[in-house]
Amino acid sequence: MNGICTLANDYVFDQLVALLNSIDAILGSETPVCIYPFDDQTQRIADEITKRPNVFIYNNQESINYWDQFMVSAAPERLNRSQSRLYGAHRRFCAFDGPFDKFIYLDADTLVMNSLATVFQKLDSYDFVVYDFQFKDVSKVYNTDSPQLLKVFAKDRIDLEIFCSGFYASKKGIFSEKQIESLILSLQNGERNILYQGAGEQPLINYMVMKSHLPIYNFAQQLPSHEVTGCSVGSKHFEEREHILYDKGNRLTYLHYIGIPPNIHQAVCTGENIDFPYRDLFLYYRYLHEPEKRPVFHDHPKPYDAPPPNLFTRALRKLKLINQG
Repeated sequence: MNGICTLANDYVFDQLVALLNSIDAILGSETPVCIYPFDDQTQRIADEITKRPNVFIYNNQESINYWDQFMVSAAPERLNRSQSRLYGAHRRFCAFDGPFDKFIYLDADTLVMNSLATVFQKLDSYDFVVYDFQFKDVSKVYNTDSPQLLKVFAKDRIDLEIFCSGFYASKKGIFSEKQIESLILSLQNGERNILYQGAGEQPLINYMVMKSHLPIYNFAQQLPSHEVTGCSVGSKHFEEREHILYDKGNRLTYLHYIGIPPNIHQAVCTGENIDFPYRDLFLYYRYLHEPEKRPVFHDHPKPYDAPPPNLFTRALRKLKLINQG
């Protein structure tokens, strides 16, 4: 069986609902979706999916414990809640245990924009399939200052094979227990020093794929240049037609709201008028099945990345001497 995977807790509830609704609209409401629990805060999600028979929360505790222990052994510094808000991001690795024979993983802050059939088809020839431009910025995957990096991976491999962990397709069972033990040993013997220190599990899964020499296919590199589309919300030139985005006439595969914190989506969904790229598209899918609950805004929106007011401005606002907007 094939299916879609994501990772979530109640903190990203609004983003998750938008993703699930985009899957309903684009792929069909019968599409199986597995949610890996980021942590134990999933009650709101559990309540929501009672009306979605195709969606379930992964509850194989043995698998969850296995990958938690993997992180303890391989990269314990990434499990520090006080240092990384992405400390639970590694639980997406549970997809390598099942429940799907072939799966496509999408971050909760993404929207499906097109059929994913061609992505699944590529898994007939490759073990890993991606569609992104992370290869243009190695520094968010590997520590480019490490003299050890080029001893572990050749430069041409680094330039071609790295990927963003927000969207990828793979298969159940591609990492054997023996491979995992070997990866842990290599990391413990110093190779974890080549990993970028931020970005949660992204450096680690890149390392796992490359160290295991898994054949990888990146649509962004393989498609003819006139067919390639972007995927990041930071791209301002996408054209929207009937709630679908196009890049120079080509339909996007997915849109990733990367760089926009979940609390921004939360605030907007509670009625706070904060603007961010492709906000209306997000709101369309978030409230696809309950449009009557979509917030209505009347005042001018505030940009999501506006600097916080200085102390003097905050004091004046508290005294109601200046506009609160």
